[in-house]
Amino acid sequence: QVQLVESGGGLVQAGGSLRLSCAASGRTSSSYAMGWFRQAPGKEREFVAAISWSDGSTYYDDSVKGRFTVSRDSAKNTVYLQMNSLKPGDSAVYYCASRGLREYDAWGQGTQVTVSS
Repeated sequence: QVQLVESGGGLVQAGGSLRLSCAASGRTSSSYAMGWFRQAPGKEREFVAAISWSDGSTYYDDSVKGRFTVSRDSAKNTVYLQMNSLKPGDSAVYYCASRGLREYDAWGQGTQVTVSS
């Protein structure tokens, strides 16, 4: 099983930046990709971005393209989410998740991101 720990959330003004980190441990060989998701109060959890461990392929939701960048450091089993030009609508609890063969099967505890206007 993979264990995930996020860090880097906080309070930032609109237009500012934050970088989230997600450190993976445990059975990391079973992880094929890592994803970032977010959930705002009263809303469903939504996909933000993902990255493949093997070749670094990245995927983004349209709402964050051009503003957010997902990256990985395979030596450290860590993925990052660089968030620039933040908007109040980006406020949410951000979760990282590990994807096995078929689905995301391990989740972190989440980190709060609050963007003030």
